[in-house]
Formats: sequence, C-alpha cells, structure tokens
Amino acid sequence: MSTVLNSKPHYPVLDGLRGVAAIVVVAFHILETFNTSRFDQIINHGYLAVDFFFLLSGFVIGYAYDDRWGKMTVKEFFKRRLIRLQPMVVMGMIVGALLFYTQAGEFWPTIAQTPVWKMLLVMLIGFTLIPVPISMDIRGWWEMHPLDGPAWSLFFEYIGNILYALFIRRFSKLLLGVFVALSAAFLVHLLFTNGNGDVIGGWALNGEQLHIGSARLLYPFFAGLLLSRVAKLTVVRNAFLWCSLLLVLILALPRIGGPDTVWMNGLYESFAIILVFPLIVWLGASDAAGQQPSKLCRFLGDISYPIYITHYPLIYTYTAWVKDNKVPLKDGWLWGVGVLVASILLAYACFKLYDVPVRKWLTRKFQAAKA
Repeated sequence: MSTVLNSKPHYPVLDGLRGVAAIVVVAFHILETFNTSRFDQIINHGYLAVDFFFLLSGFVIGYAYDDRWGKMTVKEFFKRRLIRLQPMVVMGMIVGALLFYTQAGEFWPTIAQTPVWKMLLVMLIGFTLIPVPISMDIRGWWEMHPLDGPAWSLFFEYIGNILYALFIRRFSKLLLGVFVALSAAFLVHLLFTNGNGDVIGGWALNGEQLHIGSARLLYPFFAGLLLSRVAKLTVVRNAFLWCSLLLVLILALPRIGGPDTVWMNGLYESFAIILVFPLIVWLGASDAAGQQPSKLCRFLGDISYPIYITHYPLIYTYTAWVKDNKVPLKDGWLWGVGVLVASILLAYACFKLYDVPVRKWLTRKFQAAKA
C-alpha cells in the first residue's frame, strides 16, 4: 500500500515574509509606471523580492523534502510541486486574458492588432508555463508570458525544482557549498559586467535574459537549500516584525550610485542577495512564537503566492491608462492605491475560492492512498 506523505508544519513567519515581499512587488510595479529610468524608480529595489522568493523556496524545499527521498519518488515530488504551484499559474493566465484588451492603446498598439485566437493560444501555452518565443509576443515587451509577466520567475522556479530532484538533492553539504559559492560568483559577475549594476531581467526567451534569470535562480535557490541543511536555529522574539522591517528596507532603498557608478549598486545587490536575504530567512525560521503567528502574518502568508501571480494584469491595465493619458504621479497615486487594494482582494478571493479547493481536490485525486 502506498500512502501520502504528511505535510510538515510550515514556518509561518517565512510565509508571512513572502507576503510582505509580494506586497512590496505590487507597490513597486505600480510606481514603476511613473519612472523615467531605473535610477529614479520609487521603491527602487523591489525587483529583488524575486531573488528573496527563490531563496525562500530553496530553504522550504530542503526542509520539506530532503529527508523524504527514501519514501518518495521523483514522480511523487513533481506531483506535489505541480499541485502546489500550477493552479495559480492557470488563474494568473486567465486573469491576464480577461484584461488583455482593456490595455489596448498607444502604449501597446500590438494588442489591438492581436486576434482573439492568438491571445487564447498564448493563454493555453501559458497554462503549461512553457515560454513563448519572442516571435509570439502579443504585447511588445518580449515577455515569455505576455499575459502574466511575473510567470517567468515560476518558469525558473520549476527549473530549480527539477535540478534539485534529479541531481542536487544528492549533493553532500560540502559539494553543495562549493556549488553555491560558484553560483554566487556567477551572480556577482553578472552584477559587475552587465553595464547596469542590477539583476533586473529574466523574462524573455533570449540569451541575455536567460543568462540573467539563471544567475538570479542558482545562487538564492540553492543557498536556501544549503541554509536548510546547515543552519542552527536560535530563538528570536518578534521575528516577523524585525524581519519585515529589514526586508522592506532592503527592497525600498533608493538606487545606489548613478549611471557612471553602477558598480556601487552592483555591490549593494550582491550584499543584499548573498548575505542579507539568508540572514532574514534564518531569523524568520528562528521565530520564538512560530506556532502562533499573528493574524496579519497568516493573512499575508495566505495571499503571498496568489497576489504575486495575479496582480500584474491589473498593473498592465493601470500602466496603459497612465501612459496613454500621460497621468502624473500626483494625479495617479490614488488610483494606484486602488490597484493595490484590488490586487489584495483578488488574491484573497483566488486563495479562498479557487486555490485551496482546487489543491485539495488535486491532492485527493492524485495523492490519495491506494491499496
């Protein structure tokens, strides 16, 4: 008789921190609409939330699965990951399709020229997370998922899961440490040689963007895995509060240096990703009251993934309105707050009415014990 592997208790503070980072991402994307370059972006380093998500994922994967491989097959692992992640990928593409033609205008002239059948084809491909080539772009931003841009990071998340399940789970701590050190060097090399001094990118199916996405995935994901294996947790009181403040500070800090000193920002992002993010995860996992998270922490944890994967179609629509009507920040900020609130409400509705019931149904269908 085969049985379902019982889920381990979550680290609720880490779930909540994922939610904090996701809210910052939404605010970052709203304010990004008004910037003129990467140097004057408000909440300038919000994109680093993706690198934080990768590190969190690696830590949680190691905690949840490292000691189960004697009782779990690779196929079973992939089933569990698909059940956890794929339903909301589908929902994100559906939301993107429903709002797609509301974004037509001068800023994205390609949208009005896109036939419905082609948009639906891109949506169906998006359900699988298979990236579309640039030749199939229906927006004009070269995104591998034009209906829901942030899905690019889920594509790389799956790559990290595949590498872990097929190869890296077998690495000793020493070998994993060497791999993580090499991945850190790969990341730092990107930051100091790409001419921008940042890790922005990863969303297009071309060599440059795949290089950026790979560098952004490899260090944080497998550093998180290493952290889950070697970290000795301590007791930290009010960890959610202090970690949230530190995380928001890292993500909201203004750009370091200018166009002629991009290396300064590269140094900052190296420091944040390689040192500070692992520290935040370690502190969050050490929370003294981890079994009794606050209501806010639980709520943010619940909506963390849904808001990340469903908010961007709202951002597309907001961006089209701002750009086509040349709306300044002083006139558009209140509508931006409305987009933030709408993103939170949409995420909570998706979590309660869709994600949880669908995952429960899929678990019963594909992971139920069989005689």
